[in-house]
Amino acid sequence: MTTTKRGFTRKATHTTALIAGIVAFVAPLLVTRDASAQEFLKDRRYQEGIGYRTGDFELHPGIAGEVGYDSNWFARSNKVGPNIANGAPQNPPLEAGLLRITPSFTISTLRAQRKEGDSAAAAPPTLGFRAGVAGTYREFIGKQEIRDQRNMSVTADARLDILPQQPWGAAIFANFARTIQPNTVNADPNNSFNRDDVGVGAEVIAIPGGGTLDWRLGYQLHATLFEDTQGVGFNNLTHEIFTKGRWKFRPRTAMLYDATLRFRNYTQADRTTQLLHSSDPLRARLGLEGLITPRFSLLGIAGYGTTFTRPGADATVKQYNSVIGQLEAKFFLTANPAAEQGSAVSLSISTLTLGYTRDFSPSYLGDFYGLDRGYAKVSYFFAGRAIIALEGGAGAIQYPDIFFAQAAGLPGGLAQKSFTDARVDATLFGEYRFTNTFGLNTTLRYTANFSGTQLPLPTAAGMPAQVYDMNWRRFEAFIGARWFL
Repeated sequence: MTTTKRGFTRKATHTTALIAGIVAFVAPLLVTRDASAQEFLKDRRYQEGIGYRTGDFELHPGIAGEVGYDSNWFARSNKVGPNIANGAPQNPPLEAGLLRITPSFTISTLRAQRKEGDSAAAAPPTLGFRAGVAGTYREFIGKQEIRDQRNMSVTADARLDILPQQPWGAAIFANFARTIQPNTVNADPNNSFNRDDVGVGAEVIAIPGGGTLDWRLGYQLHATLFEDTQGVGFNNLTHEIFTKGRWKFRPRTAMLYDATLRFRNYTQADRTTQLLHSSDPLRARLGLEGLITPRFSLLGIAGYGTTFTRPGADATVKQYNSVIGQLEAKFFLTANPAAEQGSAVSLSISTLTLGYTRDFSPSYLGDFYGLDRGYAKVSYFFAGRAIIALEGGAGAIQYPDIFFAQAAGLPGGLAQKSFTDARVDATLFGEYRFTNTFGLNTTLRYTANFSGTQLPLPTAAGMPAQVYDMNWRRFEAFIGARWFL
């Protein structure tokens, strides 16, 4: 396979394979199927129970089982047209019944609550450790092409803190995630976009002045590896340098700052049909967080972000250059136990939150996308038994110009001018705990992408023109039981 990006020339061996790849290349943008899809895995306040102490460690095993319904597992278009490759009548949305089994396990050094009975004169710890792993097995009920989607996603992470809570310290960390991403059009699981994300890193931590200043400087290596052949062209390796910190200049108010510089490189970009470019994205932000009253806090942080996509002189290269930031107001529905500890106010479980974010992310469609999103969250813990968490948001996703390479005699060049989609989402999670270790839960989730764009797909001479419609809607409903310690 050969490539000349400036001339949009790329040689492919199988035209049919090329078109199948083009039809499905937006799947990584539309569908994410990892273990953290379960709401109780996103926040350890929900995930963990009382735990089991053994020596200087505490253990938190758990297992959950759920049955549910998915209205559009492949995230196909809700539009109908004979030329729509990802919609009816060719490939209509397919609903599915699901069975999800999710075991999980975390181990950590003892938290402060478990040390209350220890000697008050005990020396501060020299090491702190935490590690966790969770996996979700999915069994599908429906048509054969749905049943063939059975698979398992996995997440794992570990962190070792050296001299925690001391004026100077360090940390080493690692993470792994196997994400399930079906091919939007081709239901064959062998043509999926399942991927493995691996990360390792370390940071230096300075907390002088009894915690008045918290400053961190670190490095992380991240690799994204697609498991199947048609996804190999999206493989990438990222080096990241980051710094972040907090300076408390009043008892309840702190200045925040963070900055990251990444070096993101595609290792086999010549195997994709859309043009992909490596980049060096830079972000820098500065802001304030504080308690305005004992029950109301405000966060505001803003800065600038740019992609530094390479090579900058290439006509197919587009850059993101804009203000980025977040504004968030949080109201504590119950008395906040951390009201006097400004940096810890987020630990209160019963809250009402309103916010707005503006940022950008790397993309396999046009190198990046910009995102403006408003959101609202409500979480409440009733009498230590019932948990209700509701979150919803609406946003605009901005894509730059999209270019295709010329391949197997197919026309290349500009495929689609820049466009903006609208995305809405809402998730309701509820759990009732009969005991400290057992509960019943339910999850309802709705996601939709509204777009006026149909991406033209390159087709060989004599073949009917095809488009990829960017509209899709999806509803999920699950009910289950969970044991956790």
